[in-house]
Amino acid sequence: MADELFGNQEQTWTEESFWKKNFTKEKWKYLWYTLSHPMDGFYWVRRKEKGSVPIAILLVIIFSFCFSMNRYLASFVVNTNNPLSVNALTELSGVLLLYALLCVGNWSVTCLMNGEGRLKDIAIVIGYATLPLIIAYIPATIISQAIAADEEAFYFMILAIGIAWAVIMMLIGIMQVHNYTLGKTLITLVLTLIAVFIIIFLLLLMTNLISQVYSFFRSIYTELIFR
Repeated sequence: MADELFGNQEQTWTEESFWKKNFTKEKWKYLWYTLSHPMDGFYWVRRKEKGSVPIAILLVIIFSFCFSMNRYLASFVVNTNNPLSVNALTELSGVLLLYALLCVGNWSVTCLMNGEGRLKDIAIVIGYATLPLIIAYIPATIISQAIAADEEAFYFMILAIGIAWAVIMMLIGIMQVHNYTLGKTLITLVLTLIAVFIIIFLLLLMTNLISQVYSFFRSIYTELIFR
């Protein structure tokens, strides 16, 4: 009985410490600081543990739903997607998978190029870089309901600003956490995309191999059963 009581208390304390460590008011305020001061913000993410991986993952999830809502709710003037084909959960899985692949791909490349950033630092940088996209997609979706056929430029301008801002944040973040020059950062990002394609290819190859092995043993089992 005492063990159960102390065990529950320990679990509660662990959960409380997790929330206090990763979702503090200071962590949220620092997120907005990196938005306006990415150079200094991402520098201290690596040196002073200022960032939060759970907040970064949460931002990726919010961005995914904002993206899905844009595809579903944006006006027909700017939206050529069939709303019935939008599946938020499927798209969330795809966004999270892409996020994981980018993190692992960049980490694997920078490990070979003397990068100083850890996997958690890369996850924070990429996750925080989705904040401008969230900020852009929400007003763009709302504005799309009020624009005419010849006013699409306002909608696409908002999205373009958000995407450019996100790319700049990611570029500066990768440069700061790895202590790279701009040129080396650009090379690293290109190699990261190549690494992502290689990882996807290997995953597909492994999935196909497992499927073939499963089919082989299943055919043997079926053969034995019918005999």
